Amino acid sequence: MARIFSVSDSVVIDAAPSTIYAQVSNPALMGRWSPENRGATVHDDRERAYVGMVFDGRNTRGPFSWTTRCTVTAADPGERFAFRVRAIGRRRPLLPGRIATWEYRFQPVAGGGTRVTETWIDDRRSWPDFVAVAFDKAATRGHTFAEFQRRNIRRTLDNLKHAIESESA
Repeated sequence: MARIFSVSDSVVIDAAPSTIYAQVSNPALMGRWSPENRGATVHDDRERAYVGMVFDGRNTRGPFSWTTRCTVTAADPGERFAFRVRAIGRRRPLLPGRIATWEYRFQPVAGGGTRVTETWIDDRRSWPDFVAVAFDKAATRGHTFAEFQRRNIRRTLDNLKHAIESESA
């Protein structure tokens, strides 16, 4: 079976693209929706996301926790937010490497609302397939990261929809 390097899913949320973008582009808030992320610390005091912004994300999966260092690669208000995970470590992100890219796109839909598309891209292209698959199955209890992230994306989008629509109700 060929390795899958990208998965995505979408949801329509009853809110404006700018409203959803403002939430998703704040890395400190991601822990509200993600099944693994527990928030992030941004490395400067700017209030809005910008290309080049660096943040450290805190994550957990079962009994394991780790920190990632991420750099924002797209910050187009109301349209697109993306970041690249470029280092990882238990307490501090000490091990550099190409790990993954996460992207969120915001598209207005006819009749109101916004289609939010979340995409995960596996940036471990230099890893041999057998090494990546073995690592993935150990880290996810038997799944590839593509399978695992497909479920995480669905949960994140469902949680985001619920949170945004509950806040505006």
